Amino acid sequence: MKLISWNLNGIRAVAKKGLFDKIEEMNPDVICFQETKAQDDQVAEVLKDLNGYFSYSNSAVKKGYSGTAIVSKTEPLNVFSDIGIEEHDQEGRVLTAEFKEFYITTVYTPNSKNDLSRLPDRQNFDAAFLDFLRELEKKKPVIVCGDFNVAHKAIDLARPKPNYNKSAGFMQEEIDGMDNFTNAGLVDTFRHLHPTAEEKYSWWSYRGEARDRNVGWRIDYFLASDSIIKNVKTATILVDMHGSDHCPVEIDVEF
Repeated sequence: MKLISWNLNGIRAVAKKGLFDKIEEMNPDVICFQETKAQDDQVAEVLKDLNGYFSYSNSAVKKGYSGTAIVSKTEPLNVFSDIGIEEHDQEGRVLTAEFKEFYITTVYTPNSKNDLSRLPDRQNFDAAFLDFLRELEKKKPVIVCGDFNVAHKAIDLARPKPNYNKSAGFMQEEIDGMDNFTNAGLVDTFRHLHPTAEEKYSWWSYRGEARDRNVGWRIDYFLASDSIIKNVKTATILVDMHGSDHCPVEIDVEF
């Protein structure tokens, strides 16, 4: 199965840039979207003519904000939204599909904001989301993907020194949160297969021609339960796929 995750920064905006052609080119079995910036009916309207796929979404209470979606060639056994905690379930940040061998959960982790005003909220979300994933793992392995809004290690961003403990996305509290996921047995698939790969990023600022200069951050991940990491055969960052300030990330799994 080819699994892809992509923060679209607006599904309606990318639809105008040839989203269906891009999906056809990538040909995923499952593609997970974050930051759809649309309500469920609007996501359904965008995807209604995407042939050969089942689609599901989870939108925020606030219109035009956040939101996640899962699009799959195979109809999942079950699909459910959120993590069951009201304070974290207002922004459409989590959507899970159950398949025979595993769960796939897509997440759009809260951004701490430039002034770090949401850092405490984000820490609370990280802890609650990890608890949610641990509960899923009691039933079957988990693959979790999405925009985690953190560069885990210095190798995961172009300019670690000026950003460490100064910029949202590379605060120690955020790094600790990602440590908690990996210490709990959720393996960073890209880093597992490419332990020393440098200058591999998935997000670039729109400012200063950052993408052209590859001044980026790797903040989009596929994490997989340790019990199925052997099934993950490839992990790729699709840097040539444009349409958003993020590029898609991909893994191939065999069962």
